Amino acid sequence: MDWQRRGEDGLVITTGAETDWFVDPGGAVVKKDAPAALFAPPDGDFWLRARVTVDFQATYDAGVLCIDAGDACWAKLCFEFSPQRQPMVVSVVTRGVSDDCNSTVIAGNSVYLRIHRRGSAWAFHYSLDGETWSLVRYFALDADAPVRAGFLVQSPTGKGCQVLFTELACQAATIVDLRSGE
Repeated sequence: MDWQRRGEDGLVITTGAETDWFVDPGGAVVKKDAPAALFAPPDGDFWLRARVTVDFQATYDAGVLCIDAGDACWAKLCFEFSPQRQPMVVSVVTRGVSDDCNSTVIAGNSVYLRIHRRGSAWAFHYSLDGETWSLVRYFALDADAPVRAGFLVQSPTGKGCQVLFTELACQAATIVDLRSGE
């Protein structure tokens, strides 16, 4: 794996083969070995966003915004290559086992992703232009441990993946209308 800063607000992360954060509800896979750049977010309400550009090669290659609260408690908002070879927004919430949900197909290899904490609830959004946001998922993580947030790259079935995260921003703020993302 490799990490590089790109300009003032960019980060390139490259992962190796067969890396992921996933606990299969059917018991076949338990992994938490994909490289992640994590930090302690602001206390209280906050959002973290980035433009995510993925060099898709294999099924499930992804650039991810994530929250992590321990070995079996995390959530991922992924820009992922589907088995149908389409870039797609995918969300995964893990509370012991992973709850995986495919969302929207995206044309191209870039999209904006945003995670938001409001009180004890979380919201995942995506955007095509970084201004108009669509809700992907609204959930509770029920984490007892302190939460860290950040960026992750995975390549569960491939030989590796490289992702460029740009327009990085994290802010202590409250998004009032989670459905519209405003």
